[in-house]
Amino acid sequence: MALKTDPVTTVAPLKASRITKQYLGGSFTALDDVSFELAENQITAFLGPSGCGKTTMLRIIAGLEYPTRGALEVFGKNVKGPGPDRGMIFQAYTSFPWLTAVKNVEYGMKILGISAAERRERAMNFLKLVHLDKFADSYPASMSGGMKQRVALARTLAQNPTILLMDEPFGALDAQVRWEMQELMIELIEREKKTVVAITHDIEEAIYLADRIIFFSRQPGRIKADIPVSFKGGKRFKRKEELLDLPGYGELERDLFSMMREEIK
Repeated sequence: MALKTDPVTTVAPLKASRITKQYLGGSFTALDDVSFELAENQITAFLGPSGCGKTTMLRIIAGLEYPTRGALEVFGKNVKGPGPDRGMIFQAYTSFPWLTAVKNVEYGMKILGISAAERRERAMNFLKLVHLDKFADSYPASMSGGMKQRVALARTLAQNPTILLMDEPFGALDAQVRWEMQELMIELIEREKKTVVAITHDIEEAIYLADRIIFFSRQPGRIKADIPVSFKGGKRFKRKEELLDLPGYGELERDLFSMMREEIK
C-alpha cells in the first residue's frame, strides 16, 4: 500500500493583498486596493505614469512605509519593517563619499555582523561581477554615474537579499550607460537567481528587463494591467537588440504606449 504524502505547497516570495495607502488624513489616496503575488526568480516591472503610486508600493514592500489598509507578506510572514531579505537600490547615488568602493560594498555586510575576512572576500567577488574589481580602492568622487550604480548593485547583492527592489536605478544615466547597465542587470540576475521588482517609466526598459509588467493607473494607483512578457518564451536576453525583431515585441510596445497615453491625458 502506497504511503500518502502531503502535497507540496509553494509560498509566494511576496504577496500583496488589497493594499491601500492614504495620506493627509485620508484625503489623498496614493494606492487603492492593489493585490498581486510575485513568483520566485521572476523579474517584475512596475510601469506607469508619474504619480501612479509605484514608488509608494515599492517602499511598502521594502518596509519603509506601511499600508493604510491591506496586508503584505514575504514568504508568508507579515512585513513589519525593513529586513535583510529585501535589498533596495535607489535612483540617487548612495555610496558613502568617504569610503572606497570595496568599503562601500562591505558596509551593509558589516551591519549584518559578517566577519571582516568574509566581508572582504564577498565584496571583491561582487565588485568583480560588476566589472569594478580594478577600482576597489577608488572613491566615489573619481567614479562615473554608471560606476557608482554598479557599486550600489554590488553592495546590495553582497548582502544576499531574497528580493531585490530597484527604484529607477538607471534613470539618471545617459542612454549608452543605461543600456549597458540593463544588460549587466540581466547577467547578474541570471547568475544570482533573485526575485526582482523594478520601477521604471521607460517602456523599452520594462520590456527588456521584465518577465512580467504590472501597469499602474494614475491617481489613485490601481493595477490597470498585469502582463506576462510571453513573447520572450521564458528567456532573458543579454543583448537588447536580440528582442527587437521578435514576434510580439512591437505589439506589446504599442499596447504599453497606448495605456500610457490613456493615463496622462
